Amino acid sequence: QVQLVESGGGLVEAGGSLRLSCAASGRIFSSYAAGWFRQAPGKEREFVVGISWSGESTHYADSVKGRFTISRDNAKNTVYLQMNTLKPEDTAVYYCAAEFTTGGAGTRLHEYDYWGQGTQVTVSS
Repeated sequence: QVQLVESGGGLVEAGGSLRLSCAASGRIFSSYAAGWFRQAPGKEREFVVGISWSGESTHYADSVKGRFTISRDNAKNTVYLQMNTLKPEDTAVYYCAAEFTTGGAGTRLHEYDYWGQGTQVTVSS
């Protein structure tokens, strides 16, 4: 089992920045790829970015490329999402997820084994 807890969400003006953290506990987190997803009101949960267990491979959704950066510190069992140049359309609940794989992180919900409870990000215009 892996438990995931997100933090760092909040209210920010358009153009601002936030840094989300995902703290993991339980089984060895370094064995898991990790991803961030988001869900806006009335919309389906969507892939934002993923990172391999080693941190060497990342994959971004087109909507966040060049603005968001994912990283991980396996010694701290933590994954980070640095979000810059935020837009109102980035407003959503952001979820951290873990996928038990030796490959790269998946982009689909069903590929992930564990989920956090989510953290709200609101970007005002």
